[in-house]
Parts: sequence; C-alpha cells; structure tokens
Amino acid sequence: MTVVAPTLTLERRLLKDFDLIIALDEVGRGALAGPVAVGAAVIDAAGSRRRVLEGLRDSKLIAEKRRPEMAERASRWVPLSAVGWSSAAEIDQVGIMRALGLAASRAVQAVVDAGASLERTLVILDGNHDYVSRVHPAPLTVRTVVKGDRDCASVSAASVIAKVARDTHMAALHPEHPDYQWERNKGYASPEHRQAIREKGLSPLHRSSWAIADAPTLF
Repeated sequence: MTVVAPTLTLERRLLKDFDLIIALDEVGRGALAGPVAVGAAVIDAAGSRRRVLEGLRDSKLIAEKRRPEMAERASRWVPLSAVGWSSAAEIDQVGIMRALGLAASRAVQAVVDAGASLERTLVILDGNHDYVSRVHPAPLTVRTVVKGDRDCASVSAASVIAKVARDTHMAALHPEHPDYQWERNKGYASPEHRQAIREKGLSPLHRSSWAIADAPTLF
C-alpha cells in the first residue's frame, strides 16, 4: 500500500487569511488507562514555505522505534509545540470528549504562554468534531479537518509529538504497575492488559468509569 506523505497545501491556503495556525491532534482516546494527550504544533506563513520533513506521517504510520527521532525533528521544524493532558480521573469525572477539550485547551494555552498569539490565528483540529472551542477560556477560530493527521503536515507533527510524549509517560509508569505491561501496550486494550485487569483489578490510573473488563482489543 502506498502511503501518501502529508503536505502544507491547506496550511498555505489558510495562512492567506490568518497569521498563525495551531494544529492539534489527540492520542490516547481509546486507551483503558492513563491520560489523553493533545499535541499542538504552530506554523506561520514562513514555516509553511519550508520543505516538509522527510518521513513525517501521522504517528500511527511511523514505526514505533522511529517515532522519538521524528518527534524531536518535528518539534524543531515548527516554531512552537506543546502537549496538553487530561488525566484518567478527569476522564472519569467529565467524560472523554470534555477531557479531550481540556487537554486541547491546555495545549493551546501552552503555546500561547510560549509566545503564540490568538489574534488572527486559526486552530486546525484533526477529525470532524470541535471539542476545544467550548472549553478554552478565550475565543478560538477552529477548523476541523477529517484525516488532518494524514494529509496536513502541521497536524502530522502535532500527532507524533503527542504520541511520543504519551508513550514515554506510560512507559515511565510501568515500574509502579508492572502487571499491566504499560511499557508495551501504553494503556491500550491488549489481551495481556485485559487479562491482568481480570486477575489484579483496576489500578488508580485506569479509567474506572469505562466497561473495561469486556473492552475490545483496540490495536
């Protein structure tokens, strides 16, 4: 199967009307344990004229062993980047969609705190649902882009930055909860993870509001 590389075509067109783009993509939505994370990658008109990084793809299309290097390169390729988080406890408290909004809002705020302006700025959000506007305290102009992580290089950059950050976080939690093998499954519903839940029960980092024991395998 031929994998089409993402481009900056949409970003260049949109930057005729905006000064800045903040591209967002989430990881961890379907996991059984750990936080959800949203990556943010900022691009301006000058950046949109640069060559797209060789090998940049949606994080799911990059081999796991190559993702850390690509995430590091992606973070250098854009002027600003950040990752916003929402914990398993927050997911249980407010639901996954609002938790995604909280994580996205925190990612946006992080790049704003680092110097990005929201004036004449467009937020590109992967998918077809705007979950960030109603959560962020300041008004945002948001455009959802279906398959943005595949087609838009800025969103691909946000995707791999968030994926590596979350995978690293889950691997770091493994020594405290080794039965669940999070260093391998990153909190997703692998058969071994589900079996450990049946045998050991839930940890404090599982999304306890979910029907976890009978969850389907997600990867």
